[in-house]
Amino acid sequence: MSDGRKNAVLEDLLAGGGVSIAGSTVDLQGADPVLPTRFKIGDAAAASIAAIGIMANKIWVLRGGSSQRMSVDMRHVAAALRGEHIYTLNGVPPADVWHEVSGFFQTKDERWVQLHCNIPHLRAGIMNLLGVKEERAAVAAALRAMTAIDFEQAVIGANLCAAMVRSEEEWRSHPHAEAIAGLPLLEVVKIGESEPETLATARRPLEGVRVLDLTHVIAGPVCGRTLAEHGADVMRISAPHRYNHQDFVVDTGHGKLSVNLDLRGDEGRDKLFELVGNADIFAQGFRPGALARLGLTPEDLAARRPGLIYVTLSAFGHAGPWAPRRGFDSLLQTTTGIAYEGGEGGAPKHLPAQALDYVTGYLAAFGALVALERRARVGGSYLVRVSLAQTGRWIQSLGRVDAKDAAMATIPGVKDVAPWMAEGATDFGTVRYVKPVLHMSETDPHWVRPTAPFGTDEAVWP
Repeated sequence: MSDGRKNAVLEDLLAGGGVSIAGSTVDLQGADPVLPTRFKIGDAAAASIAAIGIMANKIWVLRGGSSQRMSVDMRHVAAALRGEHIYTLNGVPPADVWHEVSGFFQTKDERWVQLHCNIPHLRAGIMNLLGVKEERAAVAAALRAMTAIDFEQAVIGANLCAAMVRSEEEWRSHPHAEAIAGLPLLEVVKIGESEPETLATARRPLEGVRVLDLTHVIAGPVCGRTLAEHGADVMRISAPHRYNHQDFVVDTGHGKLSVNLDLRGDEGRDKLFELVGNADIFAQGFRPGALARLGLTPEDLAARRPGLIYVTLSAFGHAGPWAPRRGFDSLLQTTTGIAYEGGEGGAPKHLPAQALDYVTGYLAAFGALVALERRARVGGSYLVRVSLAQTGRWIQSLGRVDAKDAAMATIPGVKDVAPWMAEGATDFGTVRYVKPVLHMSETDPHWVRPTAPFGTDEAVWP
């Protein structure tokens, strides 16, 4: 590896997953800051992507291939971390999904809170809670009449999406932060016994591996998209009644089959159970416990399909008082002190990319590959757990870049990202998008299926 500092980040990540770097050749090119922030989001993303490559290479060798050389370019990483902003559809960049009443507001006690109102029913809930119309001035006035903690408690009670801005120190002393402080960044837990499943000789590391993708927004879909770039058959599943913003669906759908299934009825659930019976990986991004009533817990599905790898992504993690809370990348930045530090004690400021989402998605894919390689060698069903909260904590632990260097960094423009873009025809139209970041000498990652709207494909494995 070309950089000892990033080498340490990668080796620590691999050690957490129980993986040895021995036998792998990875060139990590470039250094933070790759975007205008003091947080080392480039290091975190590059290490996560490199770890995926190491596991894909190990699986490739298990399938009879020779060990490959791999590389990750930090400039390409910067483009990927802003993929949902950079892609174009028929030559037009995506519209801003940030609603007028989303963002930071000051409260009665001169503290800050953040509202996340980009999803219609959650926005309606916040407006109902505040008793105002969807107008920023009205929201600001209502919040000026409340303390930050009172507002946050009301939001939690109503199961909505907003948070009080905290410093990192304040967050560390919060009961939930204390509850998850001892959890690892990534968990790969054996939850059942099954015979080893040998992976046959193939043309790509994950050829023939079947993945069910029941995730949404960015983090979970990035996991599925990453597995698809190594040859997995990924089937993303939603339903007409579920909210899916097209911008995210377009950008995270590369390489996937796109299916609608209504899991509220027996017919949809029975079809899903049938698909699970022939799947290798089941990835979901619902809140902890949300799928239990549908019979879709890790234990339920491992009993139906011994050897299944169950990947779960959550906002606040599976332990602690806030485990059931809804959450998104920006809200976790607000809660954990990242936005507070970004504002240097003044008005809070988010990272210049949804790095918690992307890095969590990469970590989930890495964990899935760790479990897949273990299953091939020793058998077993596995549970892989990641969360935005733990990813944020990891990024905070990596230290900071020099403030002057961070101030000199810029958001990459159209010309800057041109070397890492590709274009293709899809059912949405012509999409120009960021290519996979990882390069491998024999099985270079790529997507064979164009991104497609939900409902394009039948719920049948190819």
